[in-house]
Parts: sequence; C-alpha cells; structure tokens
Amino acid sequence: MHNGIAVLDFGGQYAHLIANRVRRLHAYSEVFGPGADPSEIEGFSGIIFSGGPSSVYDSVQPEFNPAHLNVRVPILGLCYGHQLLCQCLGGEVSPGDVREYGSAALAIRSGTRIFEGLGSSETVWMSHGDVVIRLPDGFEVLGDTPDCPTAAVGDVRRHIYGLQFHPEVAHTPRGMDILDNFLKICETPRTWTMAGYSKTVMQEIRDQAGDRNVFLLVSGGVDSSVAFVLFNEALGADRVLGLHIDNGFMRKNETAHVETILRQEGFSNLIVEDASEDFLLSVEGIVEPEEKRQAIGRTFIEVKDRVLAGLNLEPDDWLLGQGTLYPDTIESGGTEHSALIKTHHNRIDLIEELIAQGHIIEPLAHLYKDEVRDLGIQVGLPESMVWRQPFPGPGLSVRCLCSTGEKEQNNDLRHPEQQAGRLAEKAGLSLKILPIKSVGVQGDFRTYAHPAVVWGEADWAVLEELSTQITNTVSEINRVVYLLSPDSPPELRLKRAFLTRQRLDLLRASDALAMDGLVREELVQSVSQMPTVLLPLTSDGYQEAIVLRPVETPDFMTARFSELSRTFLKSLAAKILALDGIEAVFYDVTHKPPGTVEWE
Repeated sequence: MHNGIAVLDFGGQYAHLIANRVRRLHAYSEVFGPGADPSEIEGFSGIIFSGGPSSVYDSVQPEFNPAHLNVRVPILGLCYGHQLLCQCLGGEVSPGDVREYGSAALAIRSGTRIFEGLGSSETVWMSHGDVVIRLPDGFEVLGDTPDCPTAAVGDVRRHIYGLQFHPEVAHTPRGMDILDNFLKICETPRTWTMAGYSKTVMQEIRDQAGDRNVFLLVSGGVDSSVAFVLFNEALGADRVLGLHIDNGFMRKNETAHVETILRQEGFSNLIVEDASEDFLLSVEGIVEPEEKRQAIGRTFIEVKDRVLAGLNLEPDDWLLGQGTLYPDTIESGGTEHSALIKTHHNRIDLIEELIAQGHIIEPLAHLYKDEVRDLGIQVGLPESMVWRQPFPGPGLSVRCLCSTGEKEQNNDLRHPEQQAGRLAEKAGLSLKILPIKSVGVQGDFRTYAHPAVVWGEADWAVLEELSTQITNTVSEINRVVYLLSPDSPPELRLKRAFLTRQRLDLLRASDALAMDGLVREELVQSVSQMPTVLLPLTSDGYQEAIVLRPVETPDFMTARFSELSRTFLKSLAAKILALDGIEAVFYDVTHKPPGTVEWE
C-alpha cells in the first residue's frame, strides 16, 4: 500500500510542484501520466489532477483514462484538472469573458471540509482563460471570484473537488492549508522526510553510476553545490570531478569567488576552465533567445568534452552530472504534455539525447529550489552557500537582450498602447509600450510580447493592480515596468546590439551595484532573486536601459515582484544611471505569471 497521493500530470507548469507540496506536508507523492492504468495507482489514498496548457474542448488533448473517475478515493482537480473533472462528469466548459492571471479574491461558502479553518475570503493565484459554465449533477459551488463564478466546486458526498485556482503555488497564501485539508479527507499518512530522501537519493546515485565516475558541471550556486556534496558522499571524491566553466557571462569576479568558497569547503576535486572566448564566439550575431540558449548549451558540452580529453579520461567511464531542478525541465517543455516556455541550457536537444542514452545523472531533477536548500542544510552546506543569490547557467547572456535594430513588420502597437494607457491614466500614471519583447508564461503557455513602462507617483499596491489589469486584458503586453529614473522616459528606440564584452561589462557593473545593495540592505534572503537586465533601447544610439527584477518565491514556479524600499531604489538607480552607457532604470512590477523571472 502506497498510502500517498497520486498526481496525474496533464502538462501544467505546476504539476510536479503539487507533488512537492504534498511532500512538504510529509506525505508520500508520485507523479503519473493521465493515461496510466488505474492499477498503477492502486493503494494511493487520493488523486490530484494537475493543470495543463490544453483546453478540454480542444480536438487534441492529453490522453486521459476515464477509469480514474471511478476509483473509490477522494479526487481533487486543479485548473485544467478541475475543468476536465466537470466536463467528464457531465458539466460544460467554455472560454471565459476575461482571463485571470495572478491574485484573485476567493469568496468561500462555509461548511466545506476542503476549506476548513479558512476565512470567508482568501487570496488565490489564478492562471486560466477557460471557465466551467455548467456543473455536473451532484456538484455545488463552494467558492467564487469576481471573474469566475465556479472557482471552487465539489460533490462533497463523493469527495470530488475542483478548484480553478492553484493552491500548490506559494502565492495562494492558504494553499497549503487547502492541500492539508485534502490529505485529511484522504486520511493520508504523514511519514515522508527530507532526511529519508537524502539517503534514498544517494543510493539512487550509486545504483545509476554503477562502476562509472561523475563529471559534474559546477556553477557555484546552491543546486550544483548540493549535487557536488551528494556525489562526493555517495561515490567518494576520487570518483567525482567538478568542472567550473567561466563562460564569459559571469558576474563581476564570480569565478574567483566560486573557486575560493568551494575550496574553503573542502572540494579539492574541482577544475576551473576559462572558456569565455568559446562562448562569445558561439553566440556571435545571435539575437533570438531560444537560439542563444541552444548555442550556449552546446558550448558547455563541447568545453566539457575538451577538458575530459585533455585529462586523458575515457568518456565512456564518466557520467555527466548536472544540478538540474524540476522547473528547468518543465519550462523547457520536458514533460509529455507541457508547453515550451524557454529552453534551459541543461535541456537542449544534445542533453536530451545524452539523457536517453543514459549518460546524464541528475540527483535533484524532481526537486524545487526550496527543497534543494533544505537538502543543502541536511547534507551540511553552510547557510552562506545555501542562500547565495541564484544565477542562471547561461549567466548574464540571458539578461543582456540583443537586437538587430530593425522594427517588426506589421506590428502596430497604437491600439494596445491606447487600451493600456487608459488603464494607467485611471491610476494617475502615464504609459508607453517599449519596442522590445520578453518571454512570459500565461495559462501554461509561452508568450513573447512587449513590456509597457509606466511612470508617475504610485505606491506598490497601485502598481500591482495596474500590472495585473494590463497583462490580463491587453494580449500584446506580458510585463509592466515602472520607471525609477529619470522622471520621464527618453524617446527610446531599438539599437543594433549583440553579446559583446563591452555590453556584458556594462551589465556586470550594473549587476554588481544591485548585488552589493542587496547585501548592504540585508535583503539576500527576503529577495529570492534579483536579475539585472540590459535592454538594447536607446535615444542617442549609444546609451541603453537597465531593468531591476527582484522577486520573492520559494520555488520559482510562481513569483511576486519584491516591494523594496523606495529610498533604497532611488539611491541604487542613481548609481546605475551614473554609469557611462545607461540612460534609464526600470523596475519590473510583474508577477510570475504572466512574466517569467528572467526576461528571456
């Protein structure tokens, strides 16, 4: 008997996050495809249907075995899973009048076990465009939002519940209480611990490695550092080699810092390789974000192979280790029904081929950032390493946006700018759409749309509400940024700009000011990550713009923009604006969704 929770994965960005949250409640959880035979999940005490990017009325949908509806255990459907439950049981789903991305106020009807202990109104996190318009027989409405009259429904007698929102994400504040209530309804045992998992994962490393060794790519962040400890403890340091590659996209003095702290922690089996020229050549002249990520991922493998050859090591005797987390996989479209948001460098086609051939080992691949930090403490890493500000594998390359300088053809933004401008005007702000695009995620799909800049006097609450309104109603906009300095934006246009040392050095200098500020203000733990982004926007053909993107999130599947002190931001913006080459500093006030943490 498993006596845990089975999660059916319909390809949603948060499918494995559901399993993570169940584990956080000390219950065992396992993820299955929705077409699995019910015999595969026999013995589980409950089932959760995940969200997904499909619509239940699409001609092509994830394969689903309807026999799962006949099991005699409680069922909870979330987002797409909620809609599928209702559709399959005789209800009806259609496109909603408005899209909901971000926070919403849920009005709860009393007397329901799934909401036991909650108030009459709770904040929930939405990411959907469809809505249940007719309930199946036996179902009743358990909660609603202003834009979704069937936000929570259920057949209480049969213990079948559907929630249009996402209780599994950190930004549904009482979401864990809702999941805890579901586990109580399921009478699920609470026996899962991180200490037990650390023993399990080290045995899995030994089983997968066999008599082979591990060659680990080490960035110096918490993910690869935890992986480094696990490999060393599971196999012994003599069977593990760590390789830190300076790809030319590192933060200011990052490589020297990483080497120092890892050696201080006793990692003697570490090699440092300066391959900055290789990487700069690999992205020369590239503008498109996906093409850039693929080129960088291939170069990591080429450099790894070169180092192995230089050490006269037999490639077949070595597995490639990576500190890949689950968000990397899901955003890369790496599960059966998930949509591509952005390809992570550790999920390019070449890596996928190596995975299929059994040449990759990833002990953290089913975990999230918060779990990895817990595991880091469990295996003895110091807090200074566990809480280092995360830094993407491709480094500043994905924070240094590029452009050919040419305008898009047939891209008239006058109407969406007027539409968004009217919303901004109601808030006492001015607005312009910026002539550049960034990656976003809405309804489990990738978007590639424009940011809008607003300026004027406004507090964070006003900016949050405005950002949500604009991105929910104007499809051409997936981000809103606030102008920190100067008082009004220059007339910005695209400039021809690629990944060059000069631009990267300018971004490095801006990023160093931002990171120093976080340390000085003691914000390193409260701000989960603070990308500094260079935009190829100019008024004079020389200067460019900077975006500060601080967010708060435990798992990076959803995120809220950080509401930092205006005094601190004014001082930081002034320092960045004083750099030769920067003429505007913006502050990203977009949650995830609809904006990803990184801009590309």
